[in-house]
Amino acid sequence: MLRIESLRAGYDRLEVLHGVTLEVSGGASVVVLGSNGAGKSTLCRTLSGLIPARGGSIHFDGQDVTALTPAQRVRRGIVQVPEGRQVFPEMSVMENLRLGAWVHGEPEASALGEVFSIFPRLGERAAQHAGLLSGGEQQMLALGRAMMARPRLLLLDEPTQGLSPVAVEQVANAVHAIRAHGVSILLVEQNMALAEAVSEYAYVLETGRCATHGPAAEILSADVLAASYLGH
Repeated sequence: MLRIESLRAGYDRLEVLHGVTLEVSGGASVVVLGSNGAGKSTLCRTLSGLIPARGGSIHFDGQDVTALTPAQRVRRGIVQVPEGRQVFPEMSVMENLRLGAWVHGEPEASALGEVFSIFPRLGERAAQHAGLLSGGEQQMLALGRAMMARPRLLLLDEPTQGLSPVAVEQVANAVHAIRAHGVSILLVEQNMALAEAVSEYAYVLETGRCATHGPAAEILSADVLAASYLGH
């Protein structure tokens, strides 16, 4: 489904990604691990089109999408849930969800029904301001808003950041439910428990390069993970 070859990207004169290659098969859940500054969020933003690639290529369903705008990528089915949730606090839960469907015009009733089936709490609080939700509920809203765009590949950038253990478990359950609807997942994460719970394959980034990759169960227990991710 997604194939990244020798991807390079960065900010101004600073190159952050130095030739990253990875892939996500249809229906798979893949996690990208690494310490702060390894390039994980830059990878996510480059895949969604928020940062232009400086080299390499991004292919989705066999087509080169490297030069497409963020909106064009969303229409193809590549949708990102940003770090920090970024819900609109003064807008209602329903208004936030409707924004997720902007590329398709008016949201389909079936899309709302699907979101509320995965996140019944959002249905209960549809008229409430998003700013009044707990951190875990706001993360559910961010995930639900992304689902309104009808993704085929969901990019999750640090979805458990700042959340309680209970909320982390809720995110894991949500990821399983989203995958049951046929959506592939690329997860950028530092929480080992979540990575192990929801992913089959893992890549480890170290200073903008892929240090290692393999089945998640092997990578999460490997010495190289401790060296690259934990710094010892």
